[in-house]
Amino acid sequence: MEYLPIFLKLQGIPCLVVGGGSVAARKVGLLLKAGAKVTVVAPELNRQLSAWLDDSQIACRKKAFAPDDLNEQQLVIAATDQAEVNALVSSSARALQIPVNVADQPALCSFILPAVIDRSPIIAAVSSGGASPILARMLRDNFEQMLPSAYGRLAELARRYRAPVKLALPDTLLRNRFWQTVLQGPIAELVLANREAEAEHQLEQLLDETRQQTPQGEVYLVGAGPGDPDLLTLRALRLMQQADAVVYDRLVAPAVLERVRSDAEKIYAGKQRNEHTLPQEQINELLVRLAQQGKRVLRLKGGDPFIFGRGGEEISSLMEQGIPFQVVPGITAATGCAAYAGIPLTHRDYAQSCVFVTGHRQDGSITLDWPRLAAPQQTVVIYMGLLGLADICHNLIAHGCPPELPAALIEQGTTPRQRVITGNLSSLPGLVAAAQAQAPTLVIVGEVVRLREKLDWFRP
Repeated sequence: MEYLPIFLKLQGIPCLVVGGGSVAARKVGLLLKAGAKVTVVAPELNRQLSAWLDDSQIACRKKAFAPDDLNEQQLVIAATDQAEVNALVSSSARALQIPVNVADQPALCSFILPAVIDRSPIIAAVSSGGASPILARMLRDNFEQMLPSAYGRLAELARRYRAPVKLALPDTLLRNRFWQTVLQGPIAELVLANREAEAEHQLEQLLDETRQQTPQGEVYLVGAGPGDPDLLTLRALRLMQQADAVVYDRLVAPAVLERVRSDAEKIYAGKQRNEHTLPQEQINELLVRLAQQGKRVLRLKGGDPFIFGRGGEEISSLMEQGIPFQVVPGITAATGCAAYAGIPLTHRDYAQSCVFVTGHRQDGSITLDWPRLAAPQQTVVIYMGLLGLADICHNLIAHGCPPELPAALIEQGTTPRQRVITGNLSSLPGLVAAAQAQAPTLVIVGEVVRLREKLDWFRP
């Protein structure tokens, strides 16, 4: 993130705009709307700026810009068609540590003016960081259509009741849930339908009911998918936004974790081979303890929680303690990574079955049903097989698989850093070692790997 979005309170604040044309007028209009005290410096003013001057809405110095024009100003915008003037405004403002924006010249800016969606007191802003103002305005127009004007009235309702609700509901968890119910349910719909009196009546009823309650804890066991956040289910996204605490593992991609509610407590419980941040027993206890504190707990697991994710063990602990829970499946690492690698797991000409196995067990050993895995006309998908890849390939060959049987390793599948290494059972371990592949990885063995060359579509 190159720019930090900040909303400035400019009521009565002296702001300077350098320029007298249409671009300057647009900037002045924004500042006036925010209540700023605007002074314009320019030899000539266009019709709009002249009208504001005649109405005493702005002050004006009809002259060329000089650095002393910045005296007592707290924000500056340069909007002239003269590059040397804009550069002088920028350097002079920066020397005095005054925030400065230069129209269409991001390199000279210390802040960016975004495209604004005004539903006061709700304000949304879109910025491309100066890369493409037109794209930012296009996105703004899309958001304009998605945000009814009545959202401003909904925000006003929340503002009027904010203090009374805080007094009535001192418990933060209970108060947060109250507002989520108000803003996402029938009360909000009444406001959007211009039935504000009914909305206030129902809000007060809900407040009376909520005052008598204690927070009820719950656990959401959610599959985070293989890495691409666009592969999250709608239900997963909804629960990620309402959770109070998040317990996540190593296989949850950072881009997925960013979709979690920003103020939620985040607890890392990642596990690697022989290196557990939290042992599974402690994770089970943690989920129970957080739920017993009244929190809505998101257990976020890479892939699907019931495919080598130990989700069954976790919900068993929850059931023993009487903790309510939900399970949300995720796109598995096998299906997601195979699809993004262009390798179908089944194909009528190559494989009529597919087997999922894990490349190591709890004690670190690899003890699989090798004769069954070596059967022809099937695809074998191996989770967590990176460290034991040489042993896996050796055992498959020893139990009847031809050394030239195609095999592939997918590293960080479905993400912008995806890498696919293809070979066969004989060559793949050496190729992977030479490429210095790092977890998370997935191994696919079978004739279907031959199709990758034809079906390879994903370009990270």
